[in-house]
Amino acid sequence: MLKEFKEFALKGNVLDLAVGVVIGGAFGKIVTSLVNDLITPLIGLLLGKVDFSNLFINLSGVHYETLKAAKEKGAATLNYGLFLNSVIDFLIIAFSIFIVIKQLNRFKRKQEEVKTPVTTKECPHCITSIPLKATRCPNCTSVLEGHGSQSLATE
Repeated sequence: MLKEFKEFALKGNVLDLAVGVVIGGAFGKIVTSLVNDLITPLIGLLLGKVDFSNLFINLSGVHYETLKAAKEKGAATLNYGLFLNSVIDFLIIAFSIFIVIKQLNRFKRKQEEVKTPVTTKECPHCITSIPLKATRCPNCTSVLEGHGSQSLATE
């Protein structure tokens, strides 16, 4: 059982997945910082110095200046500003992944476009696949075009 687990854990796909998860986590932190530290402050400035992290609806009926103060008092709140930050965060990550996948697909298509050389042709008499260099069909024994004028097949 230990041997099977070792084979599974050391397969290329599992290692690639582990690397992808680690890089994805780091990328997520970068995007979160981008959203929280650069994008939402700029949007807030354009909208009249609004701080998205302090946009909330207090459900307790008591007024609090900041979300932090409400949380410290244990007030129930709907934190729609933090939700907006998360939505922007998600959209940036989704768009980035879309661009990466689009580029990978473009590279795959280029690889698929490289055609494999043709090694067979079709016999015009019996419609079977034969080697490209064949001068006679091994199935119907017909002389193929360009390699003689007689056909040995009985028709």
